[in-house]
Amino acid sequence: MKREVLEGVIADLRAGCTPHFDPADFPCFSDEALAGKEHLSTACIERLAKSLTQVDIPTFQRALRAMDEGDLAWLGFKLVYDDTQAQENVDNEVTKKYGDVGSADGEPLVFFCNDAKEIVTSRAYSERDKFQMKDVTRGPSMHNDQFEGLTWASVALFDQVRVWLLGASDASSEVAALADHVGFAVTVVDYDPAYLNETRFPLARRILLPGGTFDTLDDYAADSADYVCVLTRGHMFDPEACVWALKHQVSYVGMMGCAGKNERVHDLVLAKGGTEEGWRRIKRPIGLKFGAKTPAELAISIVAELVDVRYRQRYSKEARDRHEANLGR
Repeated sequence: MKREVLEGVIADLRAGCTPHFDPADFPCFSDEALAGKEHLSTACIERLAKSLTQVDIPTFQRALRAMDEGDLAWLGFKLVYDDTQAQENVDNEVTKKYGDVGSADGEPLVFFCNDAKEIVTSRAYSERDKFQMKDVTRGPSMHNDQFEGLTWASVALFDQVRVWLLGASDASSEVAALADHVGFAVTVVDYDPAYLNETRFPLARRILLPGGTFDTLDDYAADSADYVCVLTRGHMFDPEACVWALKHQVSYVGMMGCAGKNERVHDLVLAKGGTEEGWRRIKRPIGLKFGAKTPAELAISIVAELVDVRYRQRYSKEARDRHEANLGR
């Protein structure tokens, strides 16, 4: 989310104008996010925008403050496509009881929610609304369609984690698609356009290195908050990739390969300026252990680990323990 986008919405509301929610800035409204949701339409989003007035300005102002403070927070939206059903979305015999009413009304709504579950919005809401506001503000961008008549959507106010895929292998192609789907910003690097192309990596930022090697990888810099997956084809440039990741002190680095191959890479990493301490930081082999073998299975293993790393970094142990307890595990 860009600060100037929210400032523009506030300016529109102050001027008495209807704001525009561009899907490029609000991915929960994109064609991809709404694909297959025939009950939702641009009319629902337009209705939401037209419903907003100056009384909604504090919600957007709270979102701005959260961005300035680096808070783990979301801007959320209640999209209504059937007013009556929205208010009748009461709990059934399976779900936990959240009162005797469904949504407080049949009107669309914008709200702010952070990880502390502070909610800021312009109108009164029901207990069922409150639960769904919290439920939809858990990840990078989500929809919640538990009940008829309305959909809850959200967009994160915090930055995506950048994942560097060093190598355009088959596993890397699978990882790129899945990592994008769960909210990572993906950059893939390779030197061969036969492997690094739009067909294999349609959603990722692509960096094509010249010269048939990874020698110019140093022309690019990673942030310390980034994650790096070393997935070079044939493991030919794993040492260079590992040294690059360690030099930039990225938050996470993992590498594919068996113990024997890792020993050889270890020697080459040290020969290229790496340290034993740095080598110990590299997750080897990358991914959660559950018997994955094919590129697609390996991608599930790798991205599952990335999700787990992101979860542990973003949430305190106390918050994680509370979450696990709520799930009964």
